[in-house]
Amino acid sequence: MAFLRKINARAKADANTGFGTNASSYGGRFITKNGNANVRKTGIGVLDSISWFHTMLTIPRWKFFFIVFAFYFLVNFLFASVYCLVGVEHLNGVNALSRLDKFGQAFFFSIQTFTTVGYGHISPSGFMISFVAAVEALFGLLSFAIATGLFYGRFSKPKAHIRFSENAIIAPYKEGKALMIRMTPYKNTNLTDAEAKLTMGLHIEENGKMVNKFYTLELEMQKISALTLSWTLVHPITEESPLYGLIEADYKSLNGEILVFLKVFDDMYSTTVVKRASYTFEEVVYNARFLPMFTRSENNSKTLLHIDKLNAFEKL
Repeated sequence: MAFLRKINARAKADANTGFGTNASSYGGRFITKNGNANVRKTGIGVLDSISWFHTMLTIPRWKFFFIVFAFYFLVNFLFASVYCLVGVEHLNGVNALSRLDKFGQAFFFSIQTFTTVGYGHISPSGFMISFVAAVEALFGLLSFAIATGLFYGRFSKPKAHIRFSENAIIAPYKEGKALMIRMTPYKNTNLTDAEAKLTMGLHIEENGKMVNKFYTLELEMQKISALTLSWTLVHPITEESPLYGLIEADYKSLNGEILVFLKVFDDMYSTTVVKRASYTFEEVVYNARFLPMFTRSENNSKTLLHIDKLNAFEKL
């Protein structure tokens, strides 16, 4: 409580963060390590709570291709089963004897129909099986149209290709200390007009109940014209800072989190992209400094940006 009074005497709490003030209803951190809100929605049906298009655009690449291939083989398996139920004798060109061979030929006929390839070796004969083949052909056209849209959406979706250091550090700065967080672009993109904001969130007991308090951490440099190398966000811990007076033990005992909000303009997409990151107080390293992560090339013609040294620091 005394600590909260000291902070409130130096800085005014933010009331419009959107995270709420009732800490007793919160579980875990405010923002996950990958920048997403740490929230799971309940009380609504699964189909209503998920945007499938958004999900397919944002899931990892391996999951996306697994779903596409699993859907492809599952659909053809189901249609092959329908052809077998109707009777493969209505498929001209099927000359298999065993049930497994018949199902195999019906399966590959389904693939040819689904993809509209139509080699002509097997053809439907009769109304019922021709109707099933017609439905599958339509279903295949719609499915490939959706898949094409998803592929295009994943490749064309603007994304901030920026990585943050795994740890925030408290480093010597001028005649005092500063909170520092480092970031860097890691792909061949041109990013300009970068703007960052730091917010500190605390779970603190106030008037007998746990509350969330948020404080803006002023940056030495909030905007830069171009983000081509690494950028270290620096919050000087002066007497006006909410972090003033905290020692290493405080970062271990307090339940706090540093939220990073970044906006940057990507000239390839000609749009502004955003990136978020989060550091709990347990991920803040006290009395350390980042090591340099870019050097000149041997012939002095290039600057080498070492992405693997993004989180390289040394204890002092």
